Amino acid sequence: MKTWEKNEMVNHPQHYQFGENNVYEAIKVIDAWSLGFALGNTVKYISRAGKKDQSKELEDLKKALWYLDHHIQNLEKNG
Repeated sequence: MKTWEKNEMVNHPQHYQFGENNVYEAIKVIDAWSLGFALGNTVKYISRAGKKDQSKELEDLKKALWYLDHHIQNLEKNG
C-alpha cells in the first residue's frame, strides 16, 4: 500500500463515500455545527451506518442511539 493510500484511509476513507471535497463529510458537519463529542458521534454513526460493513448497520445505529441517550442524560442531570 502506498503512503497516500494509507493517508486516505485515515483522513477520508472511501468506504464512507466521503472525500476531502465533500461538504457533508461527517467531521465537517460536526465542526460546522459545533456538536461536541456525544452529538458529534451520534451524527457520525448515523451518517456512516452500514457504509463500511452492511451487516453492522444496526450496530452503528445502536451506537448512535447510545451517544444520543448519553447526551440527553447529561442534559437532564445538569439541567
